[in-house]
Amino acid sequence: MIRIVRLGAPRSPGEGPRFGTVRRPPRGVPKKDFARLDYYDVWLPELSPTEPLVRAALAAKTGAEWQRFVKRFRAEMAKPPAARILDALAVLSRTSSFSLGCYCEDETRCHRSVLRALLTERGAAVK
Repeated sequence: MIRIVRLGAPRSPGEGPRFGTVRRPPRGVPKKDFARLDYYDVWLPELSPTEPLVRAALAAKTGAEWQRFVKRFRAEMAKPPAARILDALAVLSRTSSFSLGCYCEDETRCHRSVLRALLTERGAAVK
């Protein structure tokens, strides 16, 4: 089962390892403390938007602008290696518990909402 989480938020019981799907590690946090402080156990930047797309997402003020970001991010995730990683995570979700996350406070305006949809479309077990 995959949980979609906010990095840095307390872990839920049984959550399993966290994958950080972010472009950059948390600022000011030593690498040895990433897991201890509930950021992530494994960094997986291949599942984060490219830098130009991060800027587009942060600048999106309207629903139409957000949908343009979603369309572009889905296109990025359709290419290797991201597509292969998503396929692998979908298969693993049927027998393992783990989580994917980002720092954004609001999941509805975060790329992790798109990752949730992409994984669900691949048949992943998503909580």
